[in-house]
Amino acid sequence: MGGLASRADTVVNVVRLALLGILAYLFVRALNTLIFGLIFRLRSGFEAPTLVRNVFSIVAFTALFLLIFSSIFENVNLGALFTTSAIFGVILGLALQDTLGNFFAGISLQADRPFQIGDVITVGALRHTGVVEEITWRAVKIRTFSNHVVLISNSTAAREPIEVCPRDNLNARHVFFNTLYNDSPAKTIHVVREAVREAENVSDKITPVVRIRNLGESGVDYEVKYWPEDYSKYNDTDALVRQRIWYAFRRAGLSFAFPTRTLHVERPSRTAAIGDGSALIERLSAVDIFAPLSAEETAMLAHAAVSHIFAPGEIVIRAGDAGSSMFVVHNGRVSVQVSEGGFSRSVATLNEGDFFGEMALFTGEPRAANIVALEETEVLEIGHDAMKKVFDTNPDLVESLSFIIAERRKGLAARFDSDRREEDESAGLLSAIRRFFGMK
Repeated sequence: MGGLASRADTVVNVVRLALLGILAYLFVRALNTLIFGLIFRLRSGFEAPTLVRNVFSIVAFTALFLLIFSSIFENVNLGALFTTSAIFGVILGLALQDTLGNFFAGISLQADRPFQIGDVITVGALRHTGVVEEITWRAVKIRTFSNHVVLISNSTAAREPIEVCPRDNLNARHVFFNTLYNDSPAKTIHVVREAVREAENVSDKITPVVRIRNLGESGVDYEVKYWPEDYSKYNDTDALVRQRIWYAFRRAGLSFAFPTRTLHVERPSRTAAIGDGSALIERLSAVDIFAPLSAEETAMLAHAAVSHIFAPGEIVIRAGDAGSSMFVVHNGRVSVQVSEGGFSRSVATLNEGDFFGEMALFTGEPRAANIVALEETEVLEIGHDAMKKVFDTNPDLVESLSFIIAERRKGLAARFDSDRREEDESAGLLSAIRRFFGMK
């Protein structure tokens, strides 16, 4: 009878253990919801990670279950029970090696928090890229941009390099394109930057950057760097940026480069040269200093002029340098800058049709100021040899030009240097010009 009673008591205790275990589980679930679902969210503003909640539930339930077990089965020695089951524990540990590895790797990821739900990540050599949807005790679930779900085990994520683009951060993107060598870099950069900055999902907090990557075999290679507001939509935004570039190119008359071979055939022809230089002749005819020249003499200078193109911010001539040529602004604008106390000061802005450097051409004086391009600027350079040919055909021009140059110098002195004496320098200039060009 005693044996039957003992068995009945054991059955009753097991039932009590099961019922109390269920109550303990429900209590832990409620406590988990209270701590992490309400209090944690109110204090930090977001929910606790799933893995943290799971670890809390397991530890709390295990502790309660052992406490209940000890109170019901008072005669059972838990220490002896765990000691005798050591071999079983080793076997179980080997069997659950991968599972435990994922579990502890998940704890490490939660502690380091290298990424969060909503971030875009790229994992490992296989380059799995997508938006993080869930981080569990076993794996990280990401949704790729093809709407596929990829599960990456925590142990793999802990070993592999991970590229993280946080959702609350502006992450840059690069889109590449090219142009023909004939297309102006300054114009290309301006056109593309303005086209991209207006595109949808492009942040207005940082202006897109357009720059030259390389001078390629068939064209100039560029990249545009922009910052999407929602990085998870970068594929669609990249496509939109390329579309905007195409339409901007069509409007601006720019062309994309492609592999080509160009054969240049030169056919020297004076008639063709004069025809091609009609725009230069028209430009020089409107320059004040060349007013005394005839149409033929102006054409001589135009055919000998050399065109140079400067990028914004480039120095066309530098103060103190030697020179024997002058320049006419054909397209764009330049700034005349002088040095005062170690700092540069802009004293004038020259526009299309204005000229500079005439004293170096006519007298060989060093450059008096820095000339800096304010935008993409084309200048026409007229050299000493070209001017000498004109003087050889018409020596009387020297006197007229010396008078015009002297008047210009007096005007500049009155405008920018009030301490300079305003006197007639025509005679001195005439002598200097004759001497410089070897004329009697």
